[in-house]
Amino acid sequence: MLDRLRAMLLLGLLCGLGGFACAAHAGYAAIVVDGSNGQILEQVNADHRDYPASLTKMMTLYLTFQELKSGKLQLDQSMAVSAWAAGKSPTKLGLRAGQTISVQDCVLGMITKSANDAATVMAEGIGGSEDHFAEMMNAQAALLGMSDTHFANASGLPDPNNTSTAHDLVKLAMALYRDFPQYAHFFATQEFVFRGHIVRGHNHLMYRYAGMDGLKTGFTDASGFNLASTAVRDGHRLFAVVLGSRTAGGRDKLMARLLDDGFKGEQTPPILVAEAGGVRPGSRAARILEAISPIQTAEADTVPASERRRGRSARRAMASRWPWPAAARAAAPPAGALPCTAHAVPRRVWPPIIRGPRSSRSWSPRAAIRTAKPLLAPRLLSRPRAALRAA
Repeated sequence: MLDRLRAMLLLGLLCGLGGFACAAHAGYAAIVVDGSNGQILEQVNADHRDYPASLTKMMTLYLTFQELKSGKLQLDQSMAVSAWAAGKSPTKLGLRAGQTISVQDCVLGMITKSANDAATVMAEGIGGSEDHFAEMMNAQAALLGMSDTHFANASGLPDPNNTSTAHDLVKLAMALYRDFPQYAHFFATQEFVFRGHIVRGHNHLMYRYAGMDGLKTGFTDASGFNLASTAVRDGHRLFAVVLGSRTAGGRDKLMARLLDDGFKGEQTPPILVAEAGGVRPGSRAARILEAISPIQTAEADTVPASERRRGRSARRAMASRWPWPAAARAAAPPAGALPCTAHAVPRRVWPPIIRGPRSSRSWSPRAAIRTAKPLLAPRLLSRPRAALRAA
């Protein structure tokens, strides 16, 4: 209990010193929603803004399906490829300026290979220019209730103004299946033939997870590995979004766990989401998350009595060295809340915040501020050059 309280007080101090960090990019997030009634079954940092990367293309596809449904476009209609579209960074289909491509190939290219050139072709074909198409994307996002989303381009290539949340993106995923059931089968495409070559998809989890039939992957250096998925079991459909995983494998493993727990009506421990986002198991940040997690476990005490006594003595000594200020107590988050500063800490940067009784100097608020400041900068500042790749 004392450890839990101390962890909460430490997080409260950091939140009070750097409230701006809580509004920065979350770094990792996840949400699971029941497709039948929209009930949120699980969420971690679901309303914190982050980079959607190629999950942005779900909105490009939404507007494309709108045009198809209204009859303004046909699947076999040819679309012109501009120099602007052809010059987009990978991943892409390798289109060249002056060529044409069908609407269906653009759709399949976006879904499987996450082709940035195909997304731009559709943006220019529908909106006249990618900038105007981005305005159309934002207008549609507002209609769908995506209040924390702003799109800056059609592909999700790195742009500091292209941001969204897991909550908003799962709304978009659900809207695609609700509003365009006649086109939902495209999201289950694993590969297609384009000009004599087989184009294979990036959504490897869909190949092996029973019942999964879409949706979309995403990646940039700034965003990490993102995934929006939907799956059906016994006629029950779930939608889920994972943002900010450090590896594609970790992202897929987390998504599978979230869906498994969702179908079973169980909660996924938030620490698993944090670990997928780069929090090292056993690190101070991981221990803090476990200490304040609303999901607790009841286990037999396996620590010898001598170790327990020694642990209590160390904790008493540490408490005597940490005269927590009143501001920290006032700013402490409620039980069950996740630490806001952990969301904004750059990946792979988890040094001890305060060393306690082993430090050569006694604790002071000034020392705590000096130590914590580097951890409070948004992750965006830790990555000055985002890779020009969205997959």
